[in-house]
Amino acid sequence: MAAQTVASTTESTVDLGPAAALSCRECGHRVPLGPVFACQECFGPLEIAYDFSAYDAEELRKRIEAGPANIWRYAPLLPVPADVADKPNINPGWTKLVKADNLARELGVDAGKLFVKDDSGNPTHSFKDRVVAQALEAARAFGFTTLSCSSTGNLAGAVGAAAARAGFRSCVFIPHDLEQGKVVMAAVYGGELVGIEGNYDDVNRFCSELIGDPAGEGWGFVNVNLRPYYAEGSKTLAYEICEQLGWQLPDQLVVPIASGSQLTKIDKGLQELIKLGLVEDKPYKIFGAQALGCSPVSAAFKAGHDVVRPQKPDTIAKSLAIGNPADGPYVLDIARRTGGAVEDVTDEQVVEAIKLLARTEGVFAETAGGVTVGVTKKLLDNGLLDPSKSIVVLNTGDGLKTLDAVAGTGLTATIRPSLESFREAGLV
Repeated sequence: MAAQTVASTTESTVDLGPAAALSCRECGHRVPLGPVFACQECFGPLEIAYDFSAYDAEELRKRIEAGPANIWRYAPLLPVPADVADKPNINPGWTKLVKADNLARELGVDAGKLFVKDDSGNPTHSFKDRVVAQALEAARAFGFTTLSCSSTGNLAGAVGAAAARAGFRSCVFIPHDLEQGKVVMAAVYGGELVGIEGNYDDVNRFCSELIGDPAGEGWGFVNVNLRPYYAEGSKTLAYEICEQLGWQLPDQLVVPIASGSQLTKIDKGLQELIKLGLVEDKPYKIFGAQALGCSPVSAAFKAGHDVVRPQKPDTIAKSLAIGNPADGPYVLDIARRTGGAVEDVTDEQVVEAIKLLARTEGVFAETAGGVTVGVTKKLLDNGLLDPSKSIVVLNTGDGLKTLDAVAGTGLTATIRPSLESFREAGLV
């Protein structure tokens, strides 16, 4: 998807940097920047349209490289004011791109070609800090006083932390049966945390109702009425990967799918870098990864369908458990356009992949990371990934959040405090 631009004369009442308007992804209808997410003409999703016309590639590259070691180094490419780095925010990003040669040997990938983009190093230990930091700036611009969301766990913690840092009230909504680690991490920041009886899709429907009610006045729902701005935070993954590769496009990327927004915005970010002349234009392939227990996009891809049929989630990968993914059809388009694919793995394969990544690279991934590593192995086994070309695999969160998935892992042995007992245990 090419970067959308509009003339700089487009009217706007807020300062969000190069963001010029909202544009419908389906019909192209444009409206001024505001807290809206659906097109009034066709009900399609709205996204940010930019004016990048004044940028010179070399000057822009130098400006980025001189910026802070967080996502605000890319402020010229995001819907944020120029002084964003001076505002209280959680400042995520610039996480490690791990050269995964040990994992590459296990999977049969050429040395120096496999990388893990490890977003567990963000402030609340997931990539959601990127999108929330971006949404917070939009909430400020539009005068909201409460930050909210529907969440499968990671987003709830990110909203709680960002709101606390910025002095906002927070009230977030989650399925009532999330992993306890994610519940605690969302609650510790002092905001209100509300469990909804049902799955994520039920939570999301409730939030959509609350937005239309007087009780929701002054509330910025990061992934609903602020969604066009929130989603742009995922582009920073694409920007960082290319910059960390020496301003080069990766040949292949494996990206987890929940709503599908992250994958679509990574593609948008890559296309923007090409259009701006920051990277050399060349083919790349994007692969989507799902858990079999919630794999509506994978099922549609394999069946050759353009419509994603909703599923009832049943998987340990709860951060990806969105049975009716809003961006599913766009994921299908991108996978097919780039020559990629969408694949899924069982919960057992997820656990095996978590352990494999930890054993080979010292990276403890949450279940979503187990999905991407497991799918990477499956794609290699099936000949869909080229082991001689660069592969970037996303780990979007910290394994400490999903300890239940590897609960059977524990002590190698229990011994007496003596060398004799040590030897008896066969540990010599």
